[in-house]
Amino acid sequence: MSDPRLYPDRPFLAVSAAVVRADRLLIVRRARRPAHGVYTFPGGVVEAGETLAEAVAREIREETSLVIAPQELAGHREWIARDAGGRVERHFVILSFAARWVSGEFTPNEELDDGRWVRLPELASFTTTEGLAEIAAAALALIGGEPP
Repeated sequence: MSDPRLYPDRPFLAVSAAVVRADRLLIVRRARRPAHGVYTFPGGVVEAGETLAEAVAREIREETSLVIAPQELAGHREWIARDAGGRVERHFVILSFAARWVSGEFTPNEELDDGRWVRLPELASFTTTEGLAEIAAAALALIGGEPP
């Protein structure tokens, strides 16, 4: 089966969550393409009929086994990948939410191979998706997590 997200004719809408637990944020490492080996926030594509809050809660539960309470938008990113010929291979518009951890312990699904609760200053020691630190800082400010 081919991936319908490859060589799209339009961007895909996705959500992610900067999950805050006390003064730490959850970052996860992707186990496969398109962001294999990179730390990011958990999330995924919004399904038809879902609200953004429903989508982000579902994606976090599916990817990490955590229950979260999405609070509000902490930022957004656009991710466009092009192939060697310059053709758009993938295009995602990602809305990143600040969310409170409610319950559960991190248990990855097949899309992830690592997850860590880190403080904001620690992000600099990881290879992360572009703009992750800025969204993390905004999420902590919105949630009221302990300052770094």
